Amino acid sequence: MRLFAERGVTRVGISELAAASGMARGTIYSHVPDIDMLFEEVAAGLAHEMTERIVAGFAGIDDPARRMAIGMRLYIRRAHEEPVWGRFISRFGFSDVLLREVLTSAPTADFLAGIESGRYSIGRDLVQAMVGLLVGGTLAAMLPVLEGHRTWRDIGSEAAELMLRTVGLSPQEARTLARCELPALAEVNRG
Repeated sequence: MRLFAERGVTRVGISELAAASGMARGTIYSHVPDIDMLFEEVAAGLAHEMTERIVAGFAGIDDPARRMAIGMRLYIRRAHEEPVWGRFISRFGFSDVLLREVLTSAPTADFLAGIESGRYSIGRDLVQAMVGLLVGGTLAAMLPVLEGHRTWRDIGSEAAELMLRTVGLSPQEARTLARCELPALAEVNRG
């Protein structure tokens, strides 16, 4: 993750992987037939792990709007707390693997639930566009945090508020939900 975040996919080679992992080049050749495939595995694993952690933290929270505000802010907070993770996600967040994870998981289900319940004033035909906007807004909000220009709390709340207003919540409710208390980012058992 660190190598891809720092150098990009095309600039990571077997020698760099061997040095970073403390393994011999031959071992890397034996276990990593294709660096692009390794990138895909790393990206998919990170996206899935973050989705699981956020969803685990939603225990008892049924409101899709509140879940959206919390999810966005947890991503932005994690970028602050784990800058290498944040750099990787902000650099490769629009990769097919990461976008596929979002399109097939909780954020999309929450958009649909918000539409079906009448909570959101957008149509089902806009769900994919809204998922793209959610991903793009979250990634864009991570950059000033990673560069030290803004705090995760401020820009996270602002980004969440704007997203909630986009789906039709009133300015007052959007502001309140965008500043609600954040649960801890749950740990996921990898056993």
